[in-house]
Parts: sequence; structure tokens; C-alpha cells
Amino acid sequence: MIRSMYSGISGLKNFQTKLDVIGNNISNVNTYGFKKGRTVFKDLISQTTSGASAPTDTRGGVNPKQVGLGSQLSAIDTIHTGGSLQSTGNTLDLAISGDGFFNVANEDGTDVLYTRAGNFYMDNEGFIVSGDGRYLLDDKDTTIKIPTDAQSMSIGQDGSVKFVNAAGELEGDQFIRLTKFSNPGGLDKVGGNYYRESANSGNAADGTKIDGRPTATGLGSIESGFLEMSNVDLSEEFTDMIVAQRGFQANTRIITTSDQILEELVNLKR
Repeated sequence: MIRSMYSGISGLKNFQTKLDVIGNNISNVNTYGFKKGRTVFKDLISQTTSGASAPTDTRGGVNPKQVGLGSQLSAIDTIHTGGSLQSTGNTLDLAISGDGFFNVANEDGTDVLYTRAGNFYMDNEGFIVSGDGRYLLDDKDTTIKIPTDAQSMSIGQDGSVKFVNAAGELEGDQFIRLTKFSNPGGLDKVGGNYYRESANSGNAADGTKIDGRPTATGLGSIESGFLEMSNVDLSEEFTDMIVAQRGFQANTRIITTSDQILEELVNLKR
């Protein structure tokens, strides 16, 4: 069979994956804290028909002759650039200005997940939780609780959580915990705006993962009353969609042309 046909098939598969990633980006254009994906290709192996030769006293060097056998998927990157901040006026809507992720977990601090989506709420017991009930953690790995009879509360840029109690006194000694990874692109997406630490994202043992209070070394600040929007740029996504569509069409044309050539070869017998 003609090699170009299989090259075209590999291109079709790759551009289909690219369209899948673009579609996911566009569908999450209004998802708080969402980070867009990017598809990267690389060439497949090349078949060498003639190797290179070095120059001699009488002849110059000759370059190798190689035929490429298509393309393959190199990576699907997660781009962790910051999204724009949208003002909401709600105290428990939190956005991170800079690097870092919120820590949310079960009530006992297990199964810690990370997120940039700061649309938090207060449950009927006074705990600050995410939209699906996971508890927001402080810098001591404990849950954050506000008395249900508190008159008001505030969250500072340094992550400090303060409230005015029933007697009108200001209290609160907890600080929201942020985590920064040396390679945030290595985090596993687990759905629900959450990420999980992976073997390549960074860890505390070798200093490639930093936990601490906001505004500490390498960590961003917290903006109360704001939410971070998706970093998806629709104009860029639609442009990439057109490029992917044309690339897909070009590869189908390769297959069609190869098929026509095969048909001509078969017809030689007639």
C-alpha cells in the first residue's frame, strides 16, 4: 500500500484530537478557574532509504534520504495562565491573583484536591465549602469554620479569615492555605474544576511543591469578592478550529489521492 495513505490516516487522528481539545476549551469558556488545553504534534518515524556519507578526497558528502511516515500526538498541555477577575461583591467568592491553588478536602483533611475556582459557600454548620461540599483548608491543614451567629466576616489578601462575633468583637486566627507546584501542567484533571497531585507536578519532599499562606514566597494574594474567569480566548480557539478543520480536510485529500493512484495501478491489468 502507499505510505502516504497511512500518513494521512495519522493526520486525521491527530486533528480529530485537536478538535476535541478545542471543543472542550470552548465549552468551558465561562467555567470559573478553567485552564485551557493545547495540542502539540510531532512527526512519526522516518524510513531511511539511503544513509548519509561523509566527504572524500574526490567527492562531497551526501545527505540521508528519508521518507516520513506521518505524525503523532506529542502532548496535550494545560496552559495555566491567569484568567481575568470578575467582581461579584460576595465575600466568599475568592480569586487568586498570582500563583497557587486552593486546597479542598474531606472533613478529616484526606483526599486533598486543588482548584482555582473560588466560588465557596458556607454550610449550615459554618464550614466554608466548595460547590460540591468539599472543605476549604487553612495553613494548618484544618477546615475553616465561622460561627453561625457571627454578624459579619471578611477575608484579607493574605488569606486571613476574620469575623465579628455575636458580641460585636473581631475574631479569627485562620489563614487560607495555597499550594504552588513547580510544574502545574503535570497536575491530573479529575473533573469538577479540581486537580490532583501527580508524580510529575512537584512534591514537598524536594521543594518543588510549596504550601503556605497567600502573599508568602512564590504564592499569590487572595481577592475577596472576585472570581477568576476561564483563560480561554474565543478568537484564538475559533482560529485554531479553522486551522484544524483545514488540516483535517488536507489529510482526507491525501487519502483520496492515494486511493485514486491505487485505482490506476489496479486498472493496469485491464
